[in-house]
Amino acid sequence: MPPTPVPTPNAPPVAGPYSPAVRAGEWLVLAGQVGFDPASGRLAEGVEAQARQALANLAAVLADCGASLADVAKTTVFVTDLADFATVNAVYAEAFGDHRPARSTIQAAALPAGALVEIEAWAHLG
Repeated sequence: MPPTPVPTPNAPPVAGPYSPAVRAGEWLVLAGQVGFDPASGRLAEGVEAQARQALANLAAVLADCGASLADVAKTTVFVTDLADFATVNAVYAEAFGDHRPARSTIQAAALPAGALVEIEAWAHLG
């Protein structure tokens, strides 16, 4: 069965020709989420607030797909400044609790809409 986009009514609107989530067998692949507040359509202020909102958006997409942060096997965190790593890491640890998915963190020159952090994930639904 080919990868199939999953409806995600609670995700912020996408900014291009992609799907917030695609199911591929037992895997759910989530596009990167930035700190857009879906209610206002505005980017949260500051890296901590953006990290919280990006994780909330990721959790909302997962919920739309019948999953949760507990199903996440791998994340990639993009930040525009590695000096913000400790702040983002603290928010990330709070969101995931005792669950520790594999993770990569990458400094990016720029992120969509001037975001300071973006988080993508792979979740296993088996």
